[in-house]
Amino acid sequence: MSEQSVRWGLLSTARINERLIPPIRTAARSELLAVASRDQDRAEGYAAEWEIPHAYGSYEAMLADPDVDAVYIPLPNALHAEWAIRCAEKGKHILCEKPMATTPEDVARMAGAAQQNGVILQEAAMMRYHAQTRELRALISRGDIGEVRVLRGMFTFTLTRKGDIRTNRELEGGALWDLGSYCVSFMRAMTATEPVAVQAWQVTNEEGVDLSCMGQMHFPDGVMGQFFSSFAALPCTEAEIVGSAGMVRLDVPWLNQIGATANVQITRGGAAAPAGTFSDSADHLQDETVAYESINAYQDEIDNMVACILDGAEPVISLIDSQHNIAAIAALYQSARENRMVSL
Repeated sequence: MSEQSVRWGLLSTARINERLIPPIRTAARSELLAVASRDQDRAEGYAAEWEIPHAYGSYEAMLADPDVDAVYIPLPNALHAEWAIRCAEKGKHILCEKPMATTPEDVARMAGAAQQNGVILQEAAMMRYHAQTRELRALISRGDIGEVRVLRGMFTFTLTRKGDIRTNRELEGGALWDLGSYCVSFMRAMTATEPVAVQAWQVTNEEGVDLSCMGQMHFPDGVMGQFFSSFAALPCTEAEIVGSAGMVRLDVPWLNQIGATANVQITRGGAAAPAGTFSDSADHLQDETVAYESINAYQDEIDNMVACILDGAEPVISLIDSQHNIAAIAALYQSARENRMVSL
């Protein structure tokens, strides 16, 4: 590895690469070196389009390149574990697109391979790397909105492209894996606890892949979480946290919109409600809005990976965190299949 920079390789020509290529190039001490495809012509065409120095016609060939220090894995969900382990065995650091895998056992195998080979492995759930998420967690920890009572989240858009891997059963597609995973990770991060029971309901396609999922999670101390994720609804990104003394509303909670302004509206109780008014009156509440301008959580993601690799910085998302997230999502899928609440 160059002492001055992390040299990246892209493991496939997936569309999501477009979100990561600029941050890799913008980050200090980082450069984009290679891209791999299962077809040499496709790899060369992609490399020419994005001005990437090296193109490989197989994933194995890129992993054999000693100049590649770190690999971004944007492959279908079902392939994450296999290729993360292969990357680790070749001594490559790994940023693996969310979800890290589709079973907690696979995450444990990935973590074992990373630890055995001395490489960094992190999940690419970009919202977790941004200051909005970090500062919101600090606000809750300070008790600024009292004790958290309920969390709600929604992440939806209309997926019309036929043959999209996100609706392929063999590749472990599904709205819960692709969109609901953000909601689950967010709620776990905000409560700093794990759900003790979950329940989910799904609408599926002819292959049995969930196009929409409504999920509920029960956390310790009576805290409730509810979310909706869908490939069959108008685009919507929102989240809300209601506490005993205040609430927070977020219009871009998943931080998926590069360059946008993310607004966090914080409502606190303020002075007590005047005597003689109804207890549900909101007249005494006080609002404050915190704006995060020109967001790019993908940049924060890459910056943290580079710092972990070169400086020994602490990963934002630990491997045990990713394992717990996958355990919760797997339990939600089990609940939907069996039409019952599942305890964790």
